[in-house]
Amino acid sequence: MASTLSPSTGTPSPPEMSERIRNAADISVIVVYFMVVMAVGLWAMLKTNRGTVGGFFLAGRDVAWWPMGASLFASNIGSGHFVGLAGTGAASGIATAAFEWNALFLLLVLGWFFVPIYIKAGVMTMPEYLRKRFGGKRLQIYLSVLSLFICVALRISLDIFSGAIFIKLALGLDLYLAIFILLAITAIYTITGGLASVIYTDTLQTIVMLIGSFILMGFAFAEVGGYESLQRRGQPDNYRILYTEKVACVVPSECVKHCGTEVGCTNYAYPMLVMELMPDGLRGLMLSVMLASLMSSLTSIFNSASTLFTMDLYTKIRKRASERELLIAGRLFIILLIVISILWVPLVQVSQNGQLFHYMESISSYLGPPIAAVFLLAIFCKRVNEQGAFWGLMTGLVIGLIRMTAEFAYGTGSCLAASDCPKIICGVHYLYFAIILFFVSITVILGISLLTKPIPDVHLYRLCWTLRNSTEERIDLDAEDKIHEEADDGIDEDNPEETRGCLRKTYDLFCGLQKKGPKLSKEEEEALKKKLTDTSEKPLWRTIVNINAILLLTVAVFVHAYFA
Repeated sequence: MASTLSPSTGTPSPPEMSERIRNAADISVIVVYFMVVMAVGLWAMLKTNRGTVGGFFLAGRDVAWWPMGASLFASNIGSGHFVGLAGTGAASGIATAAFEWNALFLLLVLGWFFVPIYIKAGVMTMPEYLRKRFGGKRLQIYLSVLSLFICVALRISLDIFSGAIFIKLALGLDLYLAIFILLAITAIYTITGGLASVIYTDTLQTIVMLIGSFILMGFAFAEVGGYESLQRRGQPDNYRILYTEKVACVVPSECVKHCGTEVGCTNYAYPMLVMELMPDGLRGLMLSVMLASLMSSLTSIFNSASTLFTMDLYTKIRKRASERELLIAGRLFIILLIVISILWVPLVQVSQNGQLFHYMESISSYLGPPIAAVFLLAIFCKRVNEQGAFWGLMTGLVIGLIRMTAEFAYGTGSCLAASDCPKIICGVHYLYFAIILFFVSITVILGISLLTKPIPDVHLYRLCWTLRNSTEERIDLDAEDKIHEEADDGIDEDNPEETRGCLRKTYDLFCGLQKKGPKLSKEEEEALKKKLTDTSEKPLWRTIVNINAILLLTVAVFVHAYFA
């Protein structure tokens, strides 16, 4: 393969035509995929009520379990996993998969212990829970801002860059042109459709991802002679079986020839499998799989980020904002988020020696432990108060930002040249750093909480584990004037809807800004609130789910032990 380095930009130029998707079968599959996704998104957009905050951001909290589960799966598996996880696996071996196996334990802990508390609290966002639990505004605002930063630095930029790597190799498009096309299509049904559109398109994309991934796995095993051959041939060179001259290159000049970077080409492992192994038609299907994983993740991130901004930040600036104003603000924020994320992409390209998965895990290790410590103690230790939680978060944030900024400034080093970052800051691996930061945050939170006044139980009913089944009325610490839902929503009640022009009616229909239905009575509002905070379960399904959870735990323990 000829050199693909562009001398003016330092990035790889489009791949040779032999590596591109250019046949009718592949193109037809991709076109059909996009048409089906857009059709499902538009169907969900017209099917659901998007004229209220709950309808747009939470799909009215009325979605069946199977599309909700599919959406959770598809949102978690993004293009960063396909490209980054496969690339790091090619460089480091199967141990990288332990990151994903460990998620089994944490997701079950989330479902068994944390989610019931959040439902009983009746909150829309995680920062809103902290405000109910601790009172005050600074915790909610802090976590909202930090979560939005993480969305940009970790989730959105990583997904669009890794997806663009695949698309650039497959189609020969410019990196930023590929990013623009993907984001434009994704944003259309996210901005207009809300969470319901996200959930139903994710369900479709889950099916596509699973089918395509299993097909590629079959071709890959066939290429190396099956699993036994993989074990026999893989051990001497750390499971680098296919395309070692490209994916496993170590000489900088060779790496530049293959992917345009001196630090390695591991991110090209998954795209190379697809481009070299898959026949016509199936290659287009695998590109659709990548697009599905990318778009499903982005839609969920866009919706959750706009929910955070609108419900936790914008309402602090505009306390009497109408629902129409909140809906428009949420949609406009998605556009702003897209612009900022594209500007962050160059940082992703040069971080952690170009290994996307290490970049993803390192950022999580620097910013996530203080947040995990606060939520863990908020649920299981009612003695923790607002002062302890806030200063624990701030202490952890400062320590994490010092490490993250130092790595951005000095780099992480490589086999050829060590990093100049001071050992006292960067001398500990980011995973060990995360453990240290977690316990430092817990120590600060507990220490300050024990030295300050506790929160009375009357404010904590159904907000922490020991009081989860309390039936007494809770006096919320965040009590304040609610947003007036009856405020003017931008529709003049004196002028009937028929007086509007066709263009205005079309615009309102497309953006979900139609006139709201009749206002609920006080009794209906109470009944709806009781339904949304109900955690009762059917015994049969609870037993089935718990049995499945135990089986999953058994599988996770087995694979850890088997590959240890």
